[in-house]
Amino acid sequence: MKNILVVYYTQSGQLKEIAQQIAKPLLQDDQVKLTFHEIRLVEPFPFPWDKSSFFDAFPESFLQIPRALEPVPSEILDQKYDLVLFHYQVWYLSPSIPINSFLKSPEAAILLKDTPVVTISGSRNMWIMAQEKVKKLLKDNGANLVGNVALVDRVGNLVSVITIVEWMFSGVKKKYLGIFPLPGVSEKDIRESEKFGKIIQSKIHSGDFSTLQSELVANDGVRISSYLVKVDKTANKIFNKWSNFIKSRKSSRKIWLKVFYVYLFLAIWLISPIVYILHVFTYPLKVNSIKRETQYFQGV
Repeated sequence: MKNILVVYYTQSGQLKEIAQQIAKPLLQDDQVKLTFHEIRLVEPFPFPWDKSSFFDAFPESFLQIPRALEPVPSEILDQKYDLVLFHYQVWYLSPSIPINSFLKSPEAAILLKDTPVVTISGSRNMWIMAQEKVKKLLKDNGANLVGNVALVDRVGNLVSVITIVEWMFSGVKKKYLGIFPLPGVSEKDIRESEKFGKIIQSKIHSGDFSTLQSELVANDGVRISSYLVKVDKTANKIFNKWSNFIKSRKSSRKIWLKVFYVYLFLAIWLISPIVYILHVFTYPLKVNSIKRETQYFQGV
């Protein structure tokens, strides 16, 4: 009997849906015991978000400052697992505060030490640098990362900004104005994510995870946009300055968060299209380095 732990955090329910779909083959396997654990904050963030709370979460999200969590039940903590399926969101180019809080907790060190882990993210489109941060935290916990699946909103970058923001502030997953596509990971991609569960299932029984990631990639588990990688890396450097500065502004924090909002609006709608055009023109000059980078980020 193989003992598998499924860990996730969700606000909208999307990550729970993804977790359940990927786990479906395992739930039907009488040689697998599956346990689900939902990460919960002692003081939850609101959903739907209000504008003030959404931007106020920025400094601590990016700087990966943990908050208090509800304890992991003893019946989960006392088990040894053959594999952990770890589902997470991205907030401000970092793992979300609840996910970061879990990975920095004593409970995570107990559950993850010397344990194979598959990370599964559901994000708008930029997950690369958040995954690098998750990899470091997993390593700090002594975990063995054996696979990664990155599910994203596949519509255009600027279109997804509109649809995701509307979803976060309304709490309703719908076609905005009746003309925009549904926000988030598509229903088709969520439904078809069961295929990743089947691949993982075969590796669980063999006990050999050495080819897992290559098979996940071959089945469209990780798509890399060289443009978004560039934006992610650049934005991380900028966010680092903004987050440290805003966090140090005690009395004027709210004012500077409003300034950051204006900056973010301009960066998304004015600067990013220019960056994209420059990327297209310079792509032929960097094709070899982009290929190497793509291979790295598709791996574990």
